[in-house]
Amino acid sequence: MITAAYAALAVPAFLDGVAETVLVVEDEAIVCELAAEALLDEGYRVLTAADAVEAEAILARESVDLLFTDIDLARNTDGLALARRARSQCPDLPVVYTSGGRGSLSQAETVAKSIFVPKPYRPSQLVELTNGLLRRSNPHHA
Repeated sequence: MITAAYAALAVPAFLDGVAETVLVVEDEAIVCELAAEALLDEGYRVLTAADAVEAEAILARESVDLLFTDIDLARNTDGLALARRARSQCPDLPVVYTSGGRGSLSQAETVAKSIFVPKPYRPSQLVELTNGLLRRSNPHHA
């Protein structure tokens, strides 16, 4: 179980290149762990944060290839605002939102070209979506 608010999970030894990094921002520990484990098993480097404050600290010091964030986070932080700030620093960063309290998001609420996945989602859905966003144009993962 991931007990720290920030965790970098190791890349499996069978990978011979640099794995893409996914930042999972989720305040429910079990949900965060399931998402992180599914992505780790697929070969991604996974960083986790429980709220937007922790996520922004990670984004300031780490190179991230995809942001997967819940919308309503701990300490009254907001995944929508987090994504806007992340995109201001990295305009091409893929963003995937999730929420158990909403069935959809309007385009006005989200950053351009982002994706919304309602909860509950299957870990395999997250992996498939991440693969589609990160690996379709990466020849190392053909």
